[in-house]
Amino acid sequence: MPLGAELVPGGVDVRVWAPRPSAITLVMGGTELPLIDDGNGYRWALAPFGRAGSRYGFRIDGDAKILPDPASRWQPNGPHGLSAVVDPTAFGWHDHDWRGVTAADRVVYELHLGTFTAEGTFRAAIDKLPLLAEVGVTVIELMPVAEFPGRFGWGYDGVNLFAPFHRYGTPDDLRALVDAAHGLGLAVILDVVYNHLGPDGNYLPLFSAGYFTDRYDNEWGDAVNFDGEGSAEVRTFVCANAAYWVREFHFDGLRLDATQQIFDASPRNIIAELAAAAREAGGGRTVFVVAENEPQDATLVRPEAAGGYGVDAIWNEDFHHAARVALTGVREGYYSDYAGSARELLACVRHGFLYQGQRSTWQSNPRGAPALDLAPHARVNFLENHDQVANSATGARLARLTDARKLRAMTALALLAPGTPMLFQGQEFFATTPFRYFADHVPELAAATAAGRRAFLTQFPSTVGIALDPPHAEATFRASVLDWAERARNAAAVRLHRDLLELRRTDAVLSRPLALDGATLTEHALLVRFTGEREERLALFNFGADLAPQVVPEPLLAPPAGGPWRLLWSSEDPAYGGGGSRPPVEADGVWFIQGHAAAVLTAPR
Repeated sequence: MPLGAELVPGGVDVRVWAPRPSAITLVMGGTELPLIDDGNGYRWALAPFGRAGSRYGFRIDGDAKILPDPASRWQPNGPHGLSAVVDPTAFGWHDHDWRGVTAADRVVYELHLGTFTAEGTFRAAIDKLPLLAEVGVTVIELMPVAEFPGRFGWGYDGVNLFAPFHRYGTPDDLRALVDAAHGLGLAVILDVVYNHLGPDGNYLPLFSAGYFTDRYDNEWGDAVNFDGEGSAEVRTFVCANAAYWVREFHFDGLRLDATQQIFDASPRNIIAELAAAAREAGGGRTVFVVAENEPQDATLVRPEAAGGYGVDAIWNEDFHHAARVALTGVREGYYSDYAGSARELLACVRHGFLYQGQRSTWQSNPRGAPALDLAPHARVNFLENHDQVANSATGARLARLTDARKLRAMTALALLAPGTPMLFQGQEFFATTPFRYFADHVPELAAATAAGRRAFLTQFPSTVGIALDPPHAEATFRASVLDWAERARNAAAVRLHRDLLELRRTDAVLSRPLALDGATLTEHALLVRFTGEREERLALFNFGADLAPQVVPEPLLAPPAGGPWRLLWSSEDPAYGGGGSRPPVEADGVWFIQGHAAAVLTAPR
């Protein structure tokens, strides 16, 4: 790397960008070495006594406090402690033939290490990987693991961007997790935060004033400086970090947090630069870069040659919002721009994002950008993620908020629709344990965080008057830990997800449709017709009452010339906990479309 501590013949080479201090000293193993200024703001030293495991830090201008390395690979005692030298080549990898997962085969599973298992460690997570592979997941997305303050948190307030959170395990424990996933055919991508750093333990400004800027308004503090004075070195720092996770931990890509808060007026946007750095670090492996972007700006997923940033996919918040309103009937806050109608859901299936430049009433501004030409895999569809579950008073999962029949039907839409589907941890067994906002901070920050959370939730009138669990309380964190015993109790939900993902993966038409069309039948019912080379599939989704139309003047319901429709799959199959399925079309052509249900029909062309 261009900075950090690395083992070399003769000791440990240490390099840090630190133009701010007058003098800076390396402290390692009780010995102090002055760092040499290279004239470009970087300071350097060779510690001949250093070895893997050596603890070290920097003393700035004679101050008594020893600061951790901004590019520390490990903080065994947290962000305020000494850094540790790591040998990244010591781990014995078994994934030499691994090449990654193709775009067509991606099924993403977002998880939080601290609550995914009772132990909350990298090693404990390994034991659950076979269960994810069994259900049909192909890509694991880890919420941020970069070192952050406190005993627990979501990870978005990380301060040591190169060091895995010490309470989750060692760097080699994280490598073991990725290695085990690859052995099961699972790719692993990492959520990274380049829009801000946390306030507690962020020592970067002591090394250089160039890391941050006040020229942009950032929701979480000072914005990272990507285009002002000193930004060249900041860009080097971030690109090195993106490449580091792919190169040294064999991650298969990155999820970029809140890219709308990454500000850069440079000729080449930092997002494009770091995505290219990550792909180069992957060598011959497929590297998947996905972005969260509140406006869903299609520029991110266009090639650089076409003026884009070269990202592979964007989270589709529109699909989530429309689906959640359809499931719960609640329209408030940022959900107020959505009706949860069949028309909206069909538009998501056909066109991806609902807002592509139209005015948002909630935001009182145009939202989105033209995206009709994007490939389906460039959008990530989901019914739950960490933010959307936690953005409520109780962090309740959909399994507690809606009718089970409607949830099964909406699950079918999410998993069979074009796009890249994503599940949130436990969703595959309809987990009922909540996922709440939790962050362990020092008292002053804890109080401010709790107040900020309450202020954020005021946009949802239904939360007013409800006592919120304090984010800094350990009980809030513990309540969010998955109960894996639910998986056995909810075997029907697991079977539902497994069968749907198998249909998506192996069905002759659904896996690779040549064409797709759709129509709405009522305010709450829609159909999607998939055309294959020799067969067709008709998917019916009815989130309202039973339909028994006397006439069916909808051409997409008409059977192909090859023969009549027959039932292939139904969300009301008793194997999924349903009450039994009735064929949507009788032998005499009379239609009956079951309410609160989804069905897939098949016919030859």
